[in-house]
Amino acid sequence: MQGSKQYFPNVESGVSLSGLIFVLAAIGIAAVFALKVFPTFIEYRAAKDAIAAAKATGGTIREMQQSFLKNADINRIDAISGKDLVFTSDNGETDISFAYQKTIPMAGNVSLLIDYAGTTAKDGVVALKPDTAAK
Repeated sequence: MQGSKQYFPNVESGVSLSGLIFVLAAIGIAAVFALKVFPTFIEYRAAKDAIAAAKATGGTIREMQQSFLKNADINRIDAISGKDLVFTSDNGETDISFAYQKTIPMAGNVSLLIDYAGTTAKDGVVALKPDTAAK
């Protein structure tokens, strides 16, 4: 009897139909959520790359804004523009920052609000616009 397996003919195994429907519904909800959030994240990453490229060009603040605008046109960055960028100068090095909110409608009157912020500063501190910092 050693090494043999016992089989019980009356024991059922597998996934029930209601369990399968529940799992598929959960996967569907997660997929819809991901499909709505992912494009905003891609735009945020493109904006971070655009400010890094603008800083790499050096030059004046206006030249960095123009570089950002060209990159924004190519990468379809609509959430922020050149006037939304915050330029700070510390120890002779100019850093570029931005911050914005993106509202994503989910279903009915439910929406998701995401705060995005990016900077080229080495310490990672995002500089806010003077009028935004007072609020």
